[in-house]
Amino acid sequence: MSKFLIIGLGNPGNEYVNTRHNIGFDVLNAFVLKHNAFFQSSRLADLAEIKFKGKIFVCIKPTTFMNLSGRAIKYWLDKEKIAVEHSLTIVDDLALPLSKLRLRKRGSDAGHNGLRDIQNILGTDEFPKLRFGIGNQFPRGMQVEFVLSRWLKEEVPVVKTKIEKCSEIIEMFATIGIDRTMSEVNHLNF
Repeated sequence: MSKFLIIGLGNPGNEYVNTRHNIGFDVLNAFVLKHNAFFQSSRLADLAEIKFKGKIFVCIKPTTFMNLSGRAIKYWLDKEKIAVEHSLTIVDDLALPLSKLRLRKRGSDAGHNGLRDIQNILGTDEFPKLRFGIGNQFPRGMQVEFVLSRWLKEEVPVVKTKIEKCSEIIEMFATIGIDRTMSEVNHLNF
């Protein structure tokens, strides 16, 4: 069975639940729930394992806080003997409008501190990322407050639809490959 490491980025703690910055955790929670699995505390992360169509998904939510996620990801890649191209990091993205998702094989951190730490620890930006657009409607100098804020009531239906789609994308990534998945996903509008 092929193994895949699926990483949802976010911050542990109740004060971060349902914030824009924790969308990686929210996507992974939905994916694990869809497959009737559950998370348990483990080394550097909350961990769940799912078997689906001959694939094993090792799902982690790092408990190291967003900006120090690299150590947890490196640990689980090494422990599970998973190639970095068989990992998928799910992350919030200010540069994308709420209506968009973007799947890429590689790419810069684009100013995202969590991705920057992962790149520094892994020594490469060549790892697949699923970027979840959160928009950038905030006053100048209020970026931190915006990413740590909760979704507006009118945004919630789009967020829920995108989270459901992300569960499908994770499955597609492992079953049909990243190239076909990118061609099906990157043009979508929500």
